[in-house]
Order: sequence, then C-alpha cells, then structure tokens
Amino acid sequence: MAEASIREEDPTSSTRMGMDIDPNSTITELLTNYDDYQLFKLTTFYWNRLQQAIEEGVEGLALMLTDQDYFSQQEYHKVTELTEKGNQAENAKLLLNLVMEKGSQTRRVMWESFVKMCHGLQKLDKILKEIKELGSDPFDYINITQGLSELPSHRKDVQQKHKETLQIQTETLRVNTILLKEKVKILQLVDRYAELTVLSNVRDRTLIEHELLARGRDHEEWREKHLHKQLEKIQIDKLFRSSFFQRHSLRHKMMGLLRRSKSASRSGSSAAVSGVPGIGKTTMIQKIVYDWATGKIYPHFQFIFNFKFRHLNTINCRINLRNLILDQYPYFRNVLGDLWKNPEGLLFIFDGLDEFKESIDFADNQRNTEPQSVCTDPECWCEVSDIVYSLIQHKLLPGCSVLVTSRPTALRSLEKAEISVWAEILGFAGDERKEYFNKFFEGQAVAAAVVKHLEENEILYTMCYNPSYCWILGLSLGPFFTQRDRKQQQIPKTITQLYSYYIYNILKNHGREIESPRDVFLKLGEMAFTGVSEKKIVFRNGDLIQYNLQPSQSLSGFPMELLERDDSVQSVVYTFPHLTIQEFVAALAQFLIPDPGYIRKVLREAYSKRDGRFEIFLRFVAGLSSPQSARPLEEFLGPFFHQTTRQVIDWVKEKVEGQINNRESETDKRDLLNILHYLFESQNKELAQATVGSVKTLAISELQLTTIDCVVLSHVIGLCDTIKHLDLFGSFIPCEGLQCLASVLLKCQELRLSCNKLGDSGVKLLFAALRNPDCKIQKLQLRYNNLTVSCAKNLASTLSTNQLLTNLDLGNNKLGDSGVKQLSVALRNPDCKIQRLGLEDNALTDSSAEDLAFAFNTNQLLTNLNLGYNKLGDSGVKLLSVALRNPDCKIQKLGLVKNTLSYSCAEDLASTLSVNQSLTALFLGGNNLGDSGVKILCVTLRNPDCKIEELDLAKNGLTDSCTEDLTSALSTNQSLMFLNLSSNSFTDQSVPALCQLSQSCRSLERIMLWDNHFSPNGKKQVKSLQGSRLHVTV
Repeated sequence: MAEASIREEDPTSSTRMGMDIDPNSTITELLTNYDDYQLFKLTTFYWNRLQQAIEEGVEGLALMLTDQDYFSQQEYHKVTELTEKGNQAENAKLLLNLVMEKGSQTRRVMWESFVKMCHGLQKLDKILKEIKELGSDPFDYINITQGLSELPSHRKDVQQKHKETLQIQTETLRVNTILLKEKVKILQLVDRYAELTVLSNVRDRTLIEHELLARGRDHEEWREKHLHKQLEKIQIDKLFRSSFFQRHSLRHKMMGLLRRSKSASRSGSSAAVSGVPGIGKTTMIQKIVYDWATGKIYPHFQFIFNFKFRHLNTINCRINLRNLILDQYPYFRNVLGDLWKNPEGLLFIFDGLDEFKESIDFADNQRNTEPQSVCTDPECWCEVSDIVYSLIQHKLLPGCSVLVTSRPTALRSLEKAEISVWAEILGFAGDERKEYFNKFFEGQAVAAAVVKHLEENEILYTMCYNPSYCWILGLSLGPFFTQRDRKQQQIPKTITQLYSYYIYNILKNHGREIESPRDVFLKLGEMAFTGVSEKKIVFRNGDLIQYNLQPSQSLSGFPMELLERDDSVQSVVYTFPHLTIQEFVAALAQFLIPDPGYIRKVLREAYSKRDGRFEIFLRFVAGLSSPQSARPLEEFLGPFFHQTTRQVIDWVKEKVEGQINNRESETDKRDLLNILHYLFESQNKELAQATVGSVKTLAISELQLTTIDCVVLSHVIGLCDTIKHLDLFGSFIPCEGLQCLASVLLKCQELRLSCNKLGDSGVKLLFAALRNPDCKIQKLQLRYNNLTVSCAKNLASTLSTNQLLTNLDLGNNKLGDSGVKQLSVALRNPDCKIQRLGLEDNALTDSSAEDLAFAFNTNQLLTNLNLGYNKLGDSGVKLLSVALRNPDCKIQKLGLVKNTLSYSCAEDLASTLSVNQSLTALFLGGNNLGDSGVKILCVTLRNPDCKIEELDLAKNGLTDSCTEDLTSALSTNQSLMFLNLSSNSFTDQSVPALCQLSQSCRSLERIMLWDNHFSPNGKKQVKSLQGSRLHVTV
C-alpha cells in the first residue's frame, strides 16, 4: 500500500477537502476534519474489515471513483471483471489497493463514497457508526491499539522461556488412530489445523433441546447468511480488535483506554467464544497460543496464560492468582510483581466454562453484598471462581484481556458479564470440509471417495460442519475405501451405523488386547450413561474406580481410543473424544445388561427429561435395535440380549402410535419429529409400516426442519401407503431439504409448504415432481416462499402438464406482472386444471388484470381467484369486469381486498353483478368505495339476476348515508348470506335500518359490524339481532 500519489494535488486543499454530502452528518464532519495522515491510519486500521464490508458494493464504488476521474476506464473494467467472475473478495482487495496507491485525495473520495452508500451495506454502516461513536479524535485509541507493547529488558528472558515452553506444548496434535498399530499418532499442528468459520455474533443462549441438534438446526441458515455477507467472520488474530466490540461498550472502552494512554498501554477486554462439543474450541485455543508463541499474532500481549477449567476443578482450596500461574509456569516467580504493574500486556485464556464445577454469578449487584467474593489483588487468597469472575469483570488486574470458551449450554451465565466480543465457531462450510478430509487421509483418492459418499448421503454430509464428526466419519468410513474385504453395500447410512463401525474398528484393531471387551464396555457404558444423565463429560480416576475400571488397567488396552487422557500439573482427567461417542457407549451398554426389565425404566426416565440431554442417546438406543447396527458389534461383544431389543422396538412402536396424531403444541410436534428419528435410526421397515403405513395426515408445521429432518421425513413418508395430507407450513425447509423430500411429496394429495424458504431454485425441484405422471398432488400452498418471475416459466409449464392440480396458492410472493403474464398463458391451455388460484400480495398492477382477463375468456375451470393486496386499481377492475361479463367465465369467488379501488370502479362492478350468474362471493374490503360507490352497487343488489352470496365491504369509508340504500336493496335480495361492514363509520343512527335489514333479508346468516362508531347502547341493540338464524359480530 503505497502512500505516494500519482496525481498533482494542492496540499492545502487535500488536507481539508470538503465533501459534497449532507453537511449536517456527524460522520461526514468527522471525516472532513481528519487530515491525510489520520485518514491513512483509519484506512489501514480498518483494512481487513473494509475488505469484507465493501464486497457487495465494489462495482458501485468503482463506478463512483471512475465518474470522478479517480479511476481510469481500464481500472474500472479490471475491478468489474472480477465481480462478473464471482470473485468479490479479490476485487474488494484490488479496489482498496488501487485507492491506496493513488494517494490521499483518492482515499478521501473513497471515504466520501462510503458515507453515500453505507445504508445498503450493513458491515460498512457498522464501521462508520463505530468511527462516529469513537468521536472527534479516535487516533490515540488507534495508536494504542496498533502499537507494540515494549517489553523491559529484565522480562525478555522470561518471555522467551515462556514462548519456548508454550511452543513445545502446542506444536503437535495427539490423534487416536483406532486403525493403526500405534494407538496415538503425533501430528504437527500447522499441518493438521483447518481454518474454522468464526462469526462475530452468537445464537440463542437458552437451549431446550440437545445443543448439537439445536445448532445443527440452524447451521445451514447461518452458513447461508455468512456466504451472503450478512454475518461477519472473525480471524482468530482479530478477536480483540475494537471493530468487534459490542457497540454499547465501545465508547466506554475507549474512555477507559485513554485514561491510561499516556504510557501507551492497551485497554483490556473480555471475549467469549461459543461452540458445540467437537467444533474445535480447544484446538483453536491451541492454535492461538502456538501462533503467539511463534510471534505470528497478538504482539501487544507480552504474556499469555492458558488454563483449562477441567484442571481448575481439581483445586479444592483457596488460592491466589500468583500461585495459580506458578503451579503451571514456575519460572515466573521473580517477575510476577512487575507483570501486575502492566496488566494491559496480559491475556488470560480460560477454556471450557461449561466444564467448571462451580457456578459463577456475574450479577454485580449480588456480588457487592458479598465483598469477599470479589478479588482485586493477585496476591489475595480466594476461590478459583472468584479469580475467574474478577478477571472477566476487570476488577482484578484491570486492563488485562480475557478469552473464555464455552459450549452453548453455559452461555447464559455470561449474559451479565463484561464481555466485549461475542463470537461463535460455526465450523466447516463448503470446501473447508473437503480440505479437512484431504488432510485426514494420506491418499487423495481415498479422501475423494469418502467425500463423494458423504455428498450422496445428506444425513452424514450435514454432520460435516463439526470437525469431531469429520474425525469420526474419517475413521469409520476410511476402511471401506482402503480395505478390499469391506463390502460397499455395508457402508453406514445412518448415524447409529456410523458409530457402530467406529466402535467396530476399535474392537477389530485393539479388542484382543483385553480379556473381556463386553465386560469393559458394560462398565464404561454405565459410567457414560451417568455422565449423560448428570450432564458430565469430564471423568477422574475416582469415577473409573467407582465403575471397576482401574485406570492403569483400562488405559493399557483399547479403551484409550474411547477415553482420552488429559494430564496437567494438578491432575489427570478423562473424556470421551466427543459427547456423541459418550452417548453411543451409554446406549450400547443397555444391550449388554442382562436384566430385560431395566431398559424400560431407562427409556421411560430418559424420555421424561425435557431439556434434550437424552435426545441423541435415545436415537442411538433405537438404532441399535437394528441388525445392521448391532451385527458388527456382536462380532466382538457377543449377541445383544434379544429381550432388550424387543423391548426397544415395542417402545418405539408405542411412542409412534401415541404421538402420530398428537400435534397441538410445538412440544408435541418436536416430540413427534424426534420419534420419527427413532424410527429412521431403527431402519425397521416392518415396524415403520405397522406404525405409519396407514397414516393419512402428517403435520409438522411451524417447526424448523434441518436437512437431516427432511431425510427422515422422506424415509417415513416413503413407507406411508395412505398419506393424503402433508403439512410443513412454516418449517423453513432449505433447498437441500426439499431435494430430499421431492421424490415422496408426489404421494400426497394436499401439500402445505407456505412460509418456507424454497425460493425459485427450491420450487424448481417441486415443479419437476408435479410434472411426474405419478404425482397425486391436488392442493398446493406456496405462500411466503420468495418466489419471483424467475420461476414463472417453469410454473407455467407445470400447470400445462399436470392433470390433477386444482388448487394453487401463490400468495405473498413476488411474481409481479411479468410472472402473471406467463402464468396466464398456462391458464389458457385446455390441459390446465386449476380451479382455485391465490395471487394475493404479488405486486400486481392493471397489466396483470389485462392478462388474467384474457385467460378468463377461454378458461372454463377457474372458479376462485384471490387478487387481494395488489394494486390493480380502478383500471384493472374495469378490465376484469369486461371478462367477468363473458358468459363463458365461471369465476365464483373473486378477492379484490386492498387494491386501491374507488367509487370509479363501482359502475363496472355493478354491471358485472347484474349479468354474471356464476359470481357468488366478492371481497372488496380495505378499499375506498365510499357511500357513493356502495349506492351504485345497491342498485344491482336489487336485481333478481344478482346471485351474490358473500359481500365484503369492510374498511371502505362507509357512513350512515348509505345504510338506507343497503337496507332497501337487500330487502329484496334472496341470495346474500354473508355481509361484512366492519371497520367503517356507522353510528347509532344506522341501528334502526340494520335492525330492519336483519328482518327483511331472510337469506342473511351472518353480518359483521365490529370496529364501527356505535355507542354501548347501540352495540347492545345490534347484538340483540343475534338469533338462531342470524349471527352478528359487533
């Protein structure tokens, strides 16, 4: 980034150049007052953030700079060429580099352009708001933030020793292989580490289901938001950049920093990084420590101290921060006093808050009543929890920085903590998954084969966002593509089968090293089950001894692939490689227990827990009742108890039958979905057909479905022989999910898919199913699915082909006039069988009315058309009215609610009603017909040829002036059954006429009068009209 300019500039004008934008804008004034060097520093400080922020607006920004002659046409085309190739990240980088090369005036114009275009770019807007919040002179803050922290000479030797120690501790990864003779493979961290997507935000901090399921449920949505630049990605070396501070605390941080800025110190901040088990939190911390020790990141931190909560749990007495550090790093003994004087150079890392045995309350108001629980002196003796609390809240060593990691389950405890940066590890996205497997397998052919299998199996592929899942997948699937004796048809297809082969590979490679694998698995499983029940994932020697698993004996054999040993100065602890492995071993043990009645008790108690802790466990139990999952394990563990398997199958059967029609609440539907997962994992076709084979209606509406959920539903629906109605309203089905369901949807007669996220690409799959000659769908709802004109051609082709679809609701989309034009062509096709069509709220104008009117002249089947919430206007209704007067038009119900209609269209409507013998329902609510328009309609209502049965005139500006006309007209009308006069301006003056109306119009069954201007007495008189024949709403 060169500072030299290629333009001749007036140095005085460039230094204080005015920007021709809103002079009252605070941010504009701030930028105008910065001199060239300050603007240069601002650009370099935000450089990485700006690259992300302008990706979506590079072309527009380049055009602004070109229009003002700061970019040449050649440079503009160079930038836009990258945009056309889809390489937005590279062209953002190119544009910034070009600007920096050109010098200060171009840079100033770029910032001027930022202000003009920021409202359309969320990340850019955020940066400008941060600059505004920092105020008129943020450069002390930037100087401090960017400046290196100079280390006094007497501490350099200790720092060098510390870096060497940390580098040795973190430079390698220990990986249990389970497939090789050597049990542990030592790999270089830099060779094996795969970058993870870390986002500058965090999802809900309160979970009511298993956290892996909850995070998996919206992982794809977050991935899409990230790919569409709605979420910001944080590089691990930028966690403590001010740009990611929560906005409410940024000004506070700056002011606190400036109070200490004279010594070029750094403001302390606390960061919380969340992630589900196995997502890579601890490995990420290892990489942070390694990169700091090797001088790659965080030069402003003089020292980093890394603690694991699982090791802090072993401290059962009061301690101070000094001894906490010396226990792990004794070489600090003579310099800690100096470190306390310069806390800005210290970073404390606490990994695994969810594993901490103590509960930390960060509510200061409660702490203030117990002063002994606040630790303000690093030499003060107190509880470990008080030290952690005081560091995070900046009461101990104010100015130091703290990084905490946690599973989502413990996030809620941090809500009241002084956290400056919230982040969540999203895991792998897109090609990051392939990168992992390329590093995992030595042979690229094997990696490619495994990835291909995963891409063909949605359930297994969806798991690949989690590095630990990828590890399990690699170990379980690898042998199928490397060992010639493995049969391809045995490759795992369910999650239970996958974990069965994971354990099978352990047993095959190491099972002979212990006398009784079955006995050890039973004991290990009992301990694992207790852990799942108590939400415990860290075990100690005492836990192993309690279950007759002597640590020295157990770890000499194969269990070390199931229980990983974690040593520290203070203790030795054990964990399963992943929470799901613990859950699987707990489930496996249930089939090894000789008491057949025990499993019933376990299933009952596990199912009764509503916090999700047993959801994965129960899926594994159901899956292990399947011969495909049990057979590999029985080869080494002996046969499972038949009575237990039978009890599990019967339990699943009872749950399916009891829940299949119970869908009143969200909890009921969530329970049903989980039970269908049990059915899927069991892979028991006979059981499935006995429980769901005769189901006619399946409703899982308003429940967010993942791709895995859709795979399960596809499997279940495929076994339903009689299904007619499928309700997936508001399920947020992703396109991948619909792809899984497409082959079975055609079995249904009625399909509700409104309020999903199908989009044009999703409905393309659906329309392909509709063109299938075996498709039985007759009613289809697609409201609120972001459909545009892009899908209209495909839709028109489908309607011209499908002979069964009669009811189609496309309301609340964005088809527009162009889309309806194509749709109208299909409606004129004699092969189109549509009878009911919903086009409500589709941005239609009178242009669409003309196309639809043309279709009415030939279409003999369309009877119900909803065009509400569009902008047809009086001119559009005029066009429709001409077609409605055609004797060949069979429209019976017409919705024109809220279509900007006035009294001008009343003549056309009246003419239509007097001629059309088919039209029985007309909905005109939310328009502006007024009294004059209604008086014109009343003339027609007196006509005996008018067959109207339902008339909606709500919210049309009606007053008492038209009441007599209505009463008179309807006194002779013998067809009207429903009249809506709500949300108008009728008063008590109209009450006598309304009473007369109820008596004279003998066909009237319901009249709606709510939200008018009746007095309490007037309302009472109107209510008195209620009788056995007439229903009144007032």
